[in-house]
Amino acid sequence: MARETSASIAAWGAETFGPVADFAVLTARARLEFDELEAAVRAGDVEEIGKEAADVMILLHRLCGLIGADLSEQVDQKMQINRARRWIKSGDGVGRHSD
Repeated sequence: MARETSASIAAWGAETFGPVADFAVLTARARLEFDELEAAVRAGDVEEIGKEAADVMILLHRLCGLIGADLSEQVDQKMQINRARRWIKSGDGVGRHSD
């Protein structure tokens, strides 16, 4: 099976749901899917966590595909920046950058 790209997911979305007139619709829907992801995390439902995380990613891939970007490439580029930053740990598994 071929790997999906932001372009292939955006094309599927356009074919399945029609054109996106306002990108904010995608972010609003992603927010709803993220709420479902959080509910699955709180419930400890590992199978559902994967599915809901995928739903969030699909919407983000659609958004990036619509602007001519690829989300996976954007993540790679952002991780280069993140790896070069200095980080302040918050003690709970996350933190913030100091620059």
